[in-house]
Amino acid sequence: MDPGLASAISQLPPHPGVYRFRDSCSRVLYIGRAANLQSRVRSYWTKADGRKHLLRMVPQVTRIEAIECDSSHEAAWLERNLVDSQQPRWNRTEGGLGVPVYVRLDTDRRHPTIGVVHESDAGPSPSVTVRTFGPFLGGGRIRTAVAGLHRMYPLTYSAQRLTGAQRDLANVRGITVGDTDALAGTITAILTRNTRAIKQLIDGLRTIRDRAAAILIFDLAAQIQQEIEAVEWLVAPQRVTQPAPRTCSMYGWSDGVLVALEMKAGRLCGWTVRPCSEPASSPLVQVTPDDWVPFTNRAAALAGRLFIGLR
Repeated sequence: MDPGLASAISQLPPHPGVYRFRDSCSRVLYIGRAANLQSRVRSYWTKADGRKHLLRMVPQVTRIEAIECDSSHEAAWLERNLVDSQQPRWNRTEGGLGVPVYVRLDTDRRHPTIGVVHESDAGPSPSVTVRTFGPFLGGGRIRTAVAGLHRMYPLTYSAQRLTGAQRDLANVRGITVGDTDALAGTITAILTRNTRAIKQLIDGLRTIRDRAAAILIFDLAAQIQQEIEAVEWLVAPQRVTQPAPRTCSMYGWSDGVLVALEMKAGRLCGWTVRPCSEPASSPLVQVTPDDWVPFTNRAAALAGRLFIGLR
């Protein structure tokens, strides 16, 4: 491996994020995501791991760029947005993996429900009982998370009209018609990332999982473990894809390197890195929205370390 690339890889954090490979002409070759940036990027030079189609690309890599994210879910969204925008030659899957979905919560007392939909219900005349949360990536994973939510907070059993079997299940769970608002409120707190509500949900699922394992119902224990992991994905912090159609530019500077990020219609889909003096970068950095400053500062600090490693 080229010493400059090896030095750059050593600067990558062992955290979730997105990486980008460029060639000697600064053309983007490939964009990927990782739960551990350093380990994932290093693997391209140590083992193929099912990526044999990329073996011809690796010798062309002369530059590595990366952005650290707050979660693997955020990294997945950022990869998808960037691949859609830049369409690198070596990316096989357009738009990355995972289907964008929303969680739909309907608090109509006649038939309260929680489910997964592909479109937001936000519009000029939204229903007063319906609220959608998201977007999230991965329809299957989000459906599993919703199953975990319903296991702990069976909203549908609080409906005014139930079948006999549903009424029996509601009685077993101690759910009554008057519980709709309380259950919906707890679910809403979880979907809006309330730390206490999330902990209560995950702790509750772990208790049920452990009880199932203790009496040797391992299939159920494994299913609940999948629900726990899916819930953790669902509630993980992510800001690079937002429901509001926000458009803005964000900048960060460090060690002579300027990082520019572009959000269009609620999706962070632009990412450039270039050398820049601090005086020249200052007017740009000052226009960065306050809520993005920690993210852009971290991106710039990493870009600066990678740039130094490749000099």
